[in-house]
This record gives sequence, structure tokens and C-alpha cells, in this order.
Amino acid sequence: MNMEQTASKQEISDAQKVFLQKHQRHHHFVTIMRILILVLFLVLWEVSARMQWIDTFFFSSPSLVATFFIEMVLEGSFFIHTGITLFETLISFLLINVISLLVSTLLWYSKTISEILEPYLVVLNSLPKSALAPLIIVWLGTGTDTIIVAGISVAVFGSIINLYTGFKQADAEKLKLITTLGGTRFTAFTKVILPSSVPLLLSNMKVNIGLALVGVIIGEFLAARRGLGYLIIYGSQVFQLNMVITSIIILCFIAMGLYQCLQWAEHWYLKHK
Repeated sequence: MNMEQTASKQEISDAQKVFLQKHQRHHHFVTIMRILILVLFLVLWEVSARMQWIDTFFFSSPSLVATFFIEMVLEGSFFIHTGITLFETLISFLLINVISLLVSTLLWYSKTISEILEPYLVVLNSLPKSALAPLIIVWLGTGTDTIIVAGISVAVFGSIINLYTGFKQADAEKLKLITTLGGTRFTAFTKVILPSSVPLLLSNMKVNIGLALVGVIIGEFLAARRGLGYLIIYGSQVFQLNMVITSIIILCFIAMGLYQCLQWAEHWYLKHK
């Protein structure tokens, strides 16, 4: 009997090894293809510029972008503008998650309040946030506060709706059991709603981080004198397309880095829960 169990374990172990090897090969293949596509795009872009298939005044080139980026680093402007945009994005992201969690919890606690506020949340979520930007500037003036509020406005209403919807979909049997055993509404929230909603919270954060960055850039377009959004709008006004494209590429790296951090946090949670 022991020999049969040992053989079974060995077969399972071998099967797991084969699966892991296939998974690693697939992961490596995907990574290589991603890098290859990027390299091919950059090579085609550079060749097109050098062969004058495209006008570098309008489309720039990887070499010109790299040169401008090095100049930004040497001048220190890269750290100033990138740091400001990153700071505003992180503050907006933090406030979005705190506000949405508090409001969605309030909506879950009180059915009456949720019935009253839900239509307003839907309307505010559907409203183009760029339409609010001029009002925010009039109310708060130009500065960091305005940009952070613009970043919050883009994502907070949708985040509240998503979290509240997720709270309502919690296991009804567990909630009924807690109520039967004399548990309070607070106990139900802390023991059932919140633990079961952690994957939803992490997924919501991955959406919010991108939206917060979008909102911050919109705010910087209109009310900033520093930041990557300001560089984009200023560069387009004075026809410095190297500045515009370099700023956009930096934004892409910021968005990718922030998203990857949340992706790692989600993987860590799923691995250790």
C-alpha cells in the first residue's frame, strides 16, 4: 500500500513538474514576443525617420527622444516633472480608494441611503470629467489641490459603484448565519463582506491607478506649471514634439510600473490567502 502511495505521489510530482515547465516556457515566450514587438516598432520608427519616410519634426524618432530624455535628466527637469506627476497620482489614488471604500460601506449599511444616492452616482460616473475641470479651477484655483481633485473625480464614482455592487453580491448564507447567531451588522461586514471583497478591492485598485493618472494629466493640462501633463501641452503649443513624445513615453512607464506593483500585490495575496 505504501509503495502504491509513493508511486502515486511520484506521478503527481512529475505531472506538476511538466505543468510548471510548460507554464514557464509559455511565460518566457510571451515575454520574448512582447520585447520583440517593441524592438521591431522602435527599429521601424527609427529607420522611417532616417530614410525620411516620416517627418521628424512631427513624428520625432527614438534617437531624438533618447537625446531629449538625457537632456531632461542632466538638467534635472525629469525628476521635477515626473516626481510632481507621480506624487499627485499617488495622492489621488489613495484618496479615491479611501473615499470609495467609506462611501460604499455606508451604502451597504443603509439601504435607504443607497436607494437615494445610487441614481446620482450613476449620473456623476457617466458625466465627462473634463467638463468638471473648468469648474474645479474656478472653485479651487490653479495648483496641486485642483489637479488632485481632478484625479479623484475621474475614478471615484465608478469605484464606489463597483465596490457597492461587490458588497451586495457577498455570500447570503454566511450573512444569514451571522444574523441567526446574534451577530451585528458590523460583524457581518468585518467577517464576511470585507474578507470576501479583497480580490474585488485589488482589481478595483488596478483600474483606479490608471484613471487617477488620466485625471491628473487632465488637471495638469489646464492648471499646472509643472508636471508631465504641463510638458505635453506646452510642447504641443511651441511645436517641440520631442518634448511631447518623451513625456508620453515617461507616462507609459509610470502607468506600467504602478500597475505592475498592484499586480504583484494581487499575486502575493492569492498565493498567501
